[in-house]
Amino acid sequence: MDPTELLAVLRPLWSVWFMLLFVGIVAWALWPGNRRRLEEHGRIPFRDER
Repeated sequence: MDPTELLAVLRPLWSVWFMLLFVGIVAWALWPGNRRRLEEHGRIPFRDER
């Protein structure tokens, strides 16, 4: 298989892969079981550490 043919096949698959990755990350972040831990991480910059 010629490299240009391989690129022609793989290039559209990158779009699908990144879309699935993005949807997976969003689903993980919004999953109810992760809410408390992620809210704690979100408050880190506002902690008063003296």
